[in-house]
Order: sequence, then C-alpha cells, then structure tokens
Amino acid sequence: MNDPISQLLAHRDVLLADGAMGTNLFLLGLANGAPGELWNVDEPQHVRAVYRGFVDAGSDIILTNTFGANVFRFTLHKLQGRVRELNVAAAALARDVADNAGRKVVVAGSMGPTGDVLAPLGTRTPAEAEEAFHEQAEALRDGGVDVAWIETMFAENEVEAAVRGVRRAGLPYVLTMTFDTGGRTMMGTRPSDAMRNAKALAAPPVAFGANCGVGPAQLLDSVLGIAQGAEPGDVIVAKSNCGLPVMGDDMKVRYDGTPQVMAAYARLARDAGARIIGGCCGTTAAHVRAMAEALAATTRGGPPTYEAIEQALGPIRKVTTRPDKPGTRRSTARA
Repeated sequence: MNDPISQLLAHRDVLLADGAMGTNLFLLGLANGAPGELWNVDEPQHVRAVYRGFVDAGSDIILTNTFGANVFRFTLHKLQGRVRELNVAAAALARDVADNAGRKVVVAGSMGPTGDVLAPLGTRTPAEAEEAFHEQAEALRDGGVDVAWIETMFAENEVEAAVRGVRRAGLPYVLTMTFDTGGRTMMGTRPSDAMRNAKALAAPPVAFGANCGVGPAQLLDSVLGIAQGAEPGDVIVAKSNCGLPVMGDDMKVRYDGTPQVMAAYARLARDAGARIIGGCCGTTAAHVRAMAEALAATTRGGPPTYEAIEQALGPIRKVTTRPDKPGTRRSTARA
C-alpha cells in the first residue's frame, strides 16, 4: 500500500491509464523512425501537450516518453551517452503536468524491452540487461516518477532482469506483457502462466497485465486468460492498441479504432477483471475521454463471453481460452 496506485485503488474500482505516446508525437510532426525521446529536450512543449491531453481527458496514470530510452536502443541512434538526461527530462515534464492537474495523477516511468533476445537464445546477457534497466530506472526515479512501468515484454528472463534493475533503484513497478494472435507471448508463455510467474517474483508487481498486441478484442482475450491465473486482490492491467494501423493521405499512420470502439473495449475490460485500463498504440486523448465517460456511466458486470466481445469489437482471429470453460480452447478465426 506504499505505492500511489495501490492507495488510489483502495478507494476506486478502476483507474484510467493514458494512451499512446509515439503515435501522438508522430501526429505532431515527429519523423518516422526518429527517436521520440529526443523531444523531451528538443520539443518539450509537444511532449507536455500529450501528457496534458491525457490528464485533461481523465487519465489517472500517465506514462513517460521513455519507452525506448535504454542504452541498447539508444545505441542504434548514437544516443547511448544520453540515457540519464532524456529519462530525467521526460519524467520531470510528466511530474510537472501531474502536480498541476488539480487531482492525484500517478507518473509511471515507461520502460520497454532492450530490443535484444537474452542468452541463451541471444548474445545479450541477463546481467547486461539488468544494468541497462537499472540505469534507466534510476534516472526515472530522479526525474520524479512514482512507479516504474515495465511494458511490452515477451520473455520471462528479460522480465526478471528488468525487475531486478528497477528494484535496485527502489521503485515499485507495474508489469505488462504482449500476447500475440496465438494466445502466447513471442516466447510461448500463456497469459495465465505469465500472471502466475509475475506473482512468484521475489518482488511482485503492483499490477500485471497485457498491452499492445493486435487490437481490443485480442487484448481482452489476454485479460481473460490473465484472470484465470489471478487471485482475489490481484490487480490486472488492460492497455490495448486502438485497432489496426492505416496510412492516411498525409502519409501519417493512424489507427482505425474509433472512440466508440475504445469506449466499448474499456467497459468490457473492466468486466473481464481489469482495474487499470488504458490504450496503447494509436490511442489519442479523444479515445481516452470516451473511455473515461463510458466507465463513469456504467458499473462493472460479469466476465464477458467471447460472443459479446466479438459483437462489440469484431472477431478474435485466434485460438482462445474460454472463460466459461477454463482449459478448453476454440478457434474464432473467420473469413
């Protein structure tokens, strides 16, 4: 209960997280392929505007503009010497927006994967990854984040390295993993097993869930799977992509999920067991506002059926684990 997320959840059924950072920066002019973290110092007004947009839309949690701000990803852009600078800057901007929100807003330090497969399947060692995560976590802490937000993970050994690095920095953390259309992480872990693995860590997360992936329907499938591995009191996170990416006439990538779709997703995510709900790639402040309004206007219901999910959000094109019959699987792929 020492972390602010748990403190808020002690009095609230659901917390609303934010939406996408990268795609919103692209819409503001960030060049495709450019590291958005540079804008923490080069164009701070744009980063601040994205934070503020989410807060004004109702977000209780905002993630820092630091998803790829670890030394290994930064090396690809020759920024490896600026890890601390850019993480501190991102966190400080978010802290200022949160502190001026007029209500409690949690600042979460976004920490994505290193981009490498760790040994024994890859060449990067877990110890090297741990040091990279520790460097980033310390900078985020010093910039003013409340919690670390380890996200879009797919390998358990990298999760463990990230958690060790974050805990060395003294931060509580949230953990989310990404599950594909096969109902597993890229390394083959099922959602229910991923939940159990997270709870078995030496320092378990404040909350565990799923983010990114293919779209809202698939994300809800992952949430239902995670719920099968959860126990009373466990906090589940749902942070779905806003549909699928499409290229506009202006050559900017947008996602095809409407605010109405994301509102329906938010209601269903709560019914599926999530207590922290937000959006991932493509999710704008307009989507977050629609989600906030939908959650405020309704109450939690029972776990949704797959038929209800597909009716609201479209087909789940995968093999899924049915909540009504744990352990059985069916294909919902449709032409």
